[in-house]
Amino acid sequence: MSERRKKRVKDSMAEQSYLLSPRCLNASGYLFGGQLLSWIDELAGVVSRRHAEMNVVTVAVDNMYFRAGAKLGDTVVLIGRLTHVGRSSMEVRIDSYREAIDGTREMINRAYFVMVGTDENRVPAQVPDLIVEGVTQQIEWEAGERRAKLRRERQEEGY
Repeated sequence: MSERRKKRVKDSMAEQSYLLSPRCLNASGYLFGGQLLSWIDELAGVVSRRHAEMNVVTVAVDNMYFRAGAKLGDTVVLIGRLTHVGRSSMEVRIDSYREAIDGTREMINRAYFVMVGTDENRVPAQVPDLIVEGVTQQIEWEAGERRAKLRRERQEEGY
């Protein structure tokens, strides 16, 4: 049996920026939460696909916490990276920022998505392991372990 491949967090990191236009706003004039969710899901797919080198599917939105809003003319910047990997699952953290015209950023959202690598028949497939480098990545890995355990417990309870 061959050894499981390993990849670094930096190998799959991704960043995407959007200039807010009227079609992205809700009735109050702020970024529509559903639009942000769509962008985050898309970036989580890019990050996990880069890591897995195969097609992926979203299986869970583990956390979606809105801290602040963004308005017309703001630039929204999303930065995604892997925090935890199981056999076929990958946890992706996406931090979203409102960027002012002078380049300063304020966090508006943090989300954790669970993605699963799939084969050509859409069956879960083993993905590369994650190389954890440094204290920050180790802390994220351990937090990801706790979140994965909680997800399993909730699934057993039918939640």
